[in-house]
Amino acid sequence: MRFRTLLALVAGLLPASLVAVILFLAVYSWPAIRFNGLRFVVDGSWNLGNLYADPVQIGGASIPPGAHYGILFLIVGTCLSAAIALLIAIPVGVGAAIFLAEGVHSRLRYWISFFIELLAAVPSVVFGLWAYVVLIPFLGGHVFPFMVGVFGAIPFFAGPSGSGYGLLTASIVLSLMIVPLITATLRDALVAQPAALREAAAALGTTRFEIAWKILLPGTRKVLMGGAMLALGRALGETMAVLMVSGNALNYLPGNIYAPVSTMAAFIVSQLDSALQDPSGMAVRSLAEIALILSIISVAINALARLILWSNGGGLRRLGNA
Repeated sequence: MRFRTLLALVAGLLPASLVAVILFLAVYSWPAIRFNGLRFVVDGSWNLGNLYADPVQIGGASIPPGAHYGILFLIVGTCLSAAIALLIAIPVGVGAAIFLAEGVHSRLRYWISFFIELLAAVPSVVFGLWAYVVLIPFLGGHVFPFMVGVFGAIPFFAGPSGSGYGLLTASIVLSLMIVPLITATLRDALVAQPAALREAAAALGTTRFEIAWKILLPGTRKVLMGGAMLALGRALGETMAVLMVSGNALNYLPGNIYAPVSTMAAFIVSQLDSALQDPSGMAVRSLAEIALILSIISVAINALARLILWSNGGGLRRLGNA
């Protein structure tokens, strides 16, 4: 009984720590929430003001002269980069999962899966450094100009192509980081499908690809949705890799897919040093408000993904074993 109680207390530390972090962010950022109001998420301009002048009183809050805080450009950059990353990662992840589940021998499947899942263990700063040295020059010098020439008639794909830093580059790097999660989740779900389905389909003369695409894959839709949403949660919160390749645009909404952007997580890191120079402390509290919004979004997305996997009957367990 004591051992069970001890295990319950240890297990309870995890959700308790999450609640504690969110409560801390809510309490710490409350002065900024009261000062910024709704315009915080609809205004696209962030300005720390004059950090060397004495703070002024506005609406009962002490802030540097000229300071105002709006994060619309961060919300747009975060959502667009995560959405494009999913558009890239889902087809690649589904294709890799089908190949691993149906296209290779079980022994070979283990080793290929091992190397794919190693991508999830690579630190994000390593992805960022690789993209900085290899991907950005290649995209900026060759791929993006080619895309402008071919797809320039489509508004969001029109030029200028930029230098390689920007929305599409950040999305490609994010897609590489979330593909292992989608692949591992869906692969386990496909492998767990009853052998009778494969045998019955093969008896009707269907190919292995048709078996996977038309019979096995429809039965794992909820697992795919849950895995994609978990991947979306990671893409929304990724920091260092995005910071190194996105261009860190300030107060700028992207005009095309090649334009520089900034995300909420990367912006907190890039602005923290400057915000600490604010004698009123409102800048740091506003950054905490960004962190609070991002935390709530990430928790909501992950909770919904878990519910989807749980409703699939075992999908949650398979995800945990991936």
